[in-house]
Amino acid sequence: MAELSTRFLNMTLSSPLVVASGILGTSAPVMERCAIAGAGAVTSKSAGPEPRSGHANPVAVAWEGGVINAIGLTNPGCHEEVAILTEAKARLAKLGGKLFASIFAPTVEAFGEVARVTAQSEPELIEVNISCPNVASEFGTPFSACAPDAAAVTRSVKQALAGSGIPISVKLAPNVPNLSVIAKACVAEGADAITAINTVPGMLIDPWAGKPVLCNRSGGLSGPAIKPVALRCVYELAAALGPSVPIIGTGGVSSGLDAAEMILAGATLIGVGSVMVAEGPDALTRINAELSDYMDQMGYASLDDFRGKALP
Repeated sequence: MAELSTRFLNMTLSSPLVVASGILGTSAPVMERCAIAGAGAVTSKSAGPEPRSGHANPVAVAWEGGVINAIGLTNPGCHEEVAILTEAKARLAKLGGKLFASIFAPTVEAFGEVARVTAQSEPELIEVNISCPNVASEFGTPFSACAPDAAAVTRSVKQALAGSGIPISVKLAPNVPNLSVIAKACVAEGADAITAINTVPGMLIDPWAGKPVLCNRSGGLSGPAIKPVALRCVYELAAALGPSVPIIGTGGVSSGLDAAEMILAGATLIGVGSVMVAEGPDALTRINAELSDYMDQMGYASLDDFRGKALP
């Protein structure tokens, strides 16, 4: 039978599947269910420096190609989040699961402070969500759109975590012209891994009401529709960064074959998100089984046997 355990940075995960940030929140019981269902790690919903109530409803809608949402980074603030993360980690540890904590902030300095506070819960990894507006920028351009800004955030977080032993993965956005340049800038400042990708900006309009469906007008598209975009990004990054920088391939994975494609493109871990809106954590069990079946059919004993095989 195929071996799904995966070596990632300084840890071994029971499965390459990682629950993506924002899908099921940060509730410890829900995270526990995900680990039981087969997640190697669970990523918390992004937390920032202060509590945020997020956007007014409607904030999310199922669409034929996935889900489009504009939640608005709802969170209790990083100080309140620490207790939630600590409980989640304790529950996951009993099941062999890992906790990845996602953070965001409005300034470079705030990213460092949020990372410092979040580290108190001792997650196995901190995922740095840089697809948020830089309020210090004249136009509020997201940190993910600019290599110097992305690098500055990475440097701030690494400095804040110095001595903690907690690695970081920087989560990149797909709607940039220079993805590899941005990734290399983050790695140069100490990023241990890269998460690719965040959601793709999009919009739905109600033709009968004559206005956008989401209260925020536009939002982030996830699900099957973005899988080709995510695959292209993972492939590009794996080719540019090489095998020494692990990639968490995220975007549109809803089957074992989707997961296999991510591995073939060079991903080390595979983020799973929107499929659980319809199926719940049981989707993880199914995807793991389908991935294992694929490996058996292809004669692959481990994920290392075909990781990056599609690369030139």
